[in-house]
Amino acid sequence: VVAALFWASGAVPVGITALLVGVLLYFFQILKPDDIARAYAKDAVIFIFGVLAIAVAIGKTGLDRRIGLLLLGPAKTLPRLLFIFLPLLAVCCSVISEHALVAFIMPLFMMVYATSIRAAGIKKDRALAVMFALTLCYTANSGGPGSPAAGGRNAIMMAILQDYNMQPTFGEWVMYGMPFVPIMALVIATYFFLRFRKKLHVQSLDVSAIVRRASEKIGPMNRNEYITGMVLAMVVVLWVTVSDTFGMGGPVILGIVILNIFRIMRGRDVASIHWEVVALYASASAMGKALADTGAALFLADGFLSLLPDFMSQGTGLAIAASLFTGIATNFMSDGATVSAIGPITVPMATMSGTHPWMVGLATAFASSFAHTMIIGTPSNAIAYAMAKDPRTGEQLVTLGDFMK
Repeated sequence: VVAALFWASGAVPVGITALLVGVLLYFFQILKPDDIARAYAKDAVIFIFGVLAIAVAIGKTGLDRRIGLLLLGPAKTLPRLLFIFLPLLAVCCSVISEHALVAFIMPLFMMVYATSIRAAGIKKDRALAVMFALTLCYTANSGGPGSPAAGGRNAIMMAILQDYNMQPTFGEWVMYGMPFVPIMALVIATYFFLRFRKKLHVQSLDVSAIVRRASEKIGPMNRNEYITGMVLAMVVVLWVTVSDTFGMGGPVILGIVILNIFRIMRGRDVASIHWEVVALYASASAMGKALADTGAALFLADGFLSLLPDFMSQGTGLAIAASLFTGIATNFMSDGATVSAIGPITVPMATMSGTHPWMVGLATAFASSFAHTMIIGTPSNAIAYAMAKDPRTGEQLVTLGDFMK
């Protein structure tokens, strides 16, 4: 309760709260010292550290910009932007940081906005800006279920399931999660197409023309981009094929070493990652293990189960309940903190009710990606909101109310 309260309110920095969890585990002798250290250094924690480090390399080489331009290439009309670009973006966000892609693509969208209203001879088209910002955010967020590499929230769920000896492999997660991603992107595309097609003042939209000009400025791919791309592909292949043997931390550490050998990453680049995020996931893993080992998770799960109506106490109903609970909570606190607080309760609820833990665990992890309502729920929303300003006047085109509506 203390950790969840601090994570949700921000009263204490994330990293200090992560240390506090360990302090309390030591102080109250909940686990032995060596067990606490092991709980903080699980494979899932090494994995999320490696993902953050490789994300730094992708940003440093400019590969994220290259991928963004490649995705936007086919978008010559509004339907092609919505029904081709969005599914491709969602799938990419399953293995590459959605925050980096949103941070690169949103300024391009605002360039397209400025060019389009100028060509149409109008001063402003707020509906177009709102559609750009929200489709980008919601699609990027919806890439989360696609693979464990999409975010630390998935790594935390892997660690929680590992406590019950039910951890899926990387490939098994992808098998269940990836089919959902393009389908959800098409749902988002259809919703915004039907909602905004009559509201737009701009009739002609050619994103690819802006993209071509941006590509010319960046120039051809260089050696570092090629090597980083090959290392990223190698790591993903190893995750899919041998994660049950080498875990998910091993391949990503190998990727970091190779990038360092080719002098694409330096020690200072690794040091520059968001260590608070790593600490958050480490403490969540330790807390999950303590909840499982002491029986506290079963105690909490039993209490929650007794509050649920009969049709939501097992099977599909329980998965729906976990999804709704997580989906609401993730809009008010970070996705990782949400899974850290809710996952250790929902997974034992599944075991107690005779439901497969993957069903409820994956429902919890998937729903934590849907921070669509509040901009505080995920950095992607905050980035898009901050950049959604008229390039000429500086007027804020997208409001907090737009996200909530």
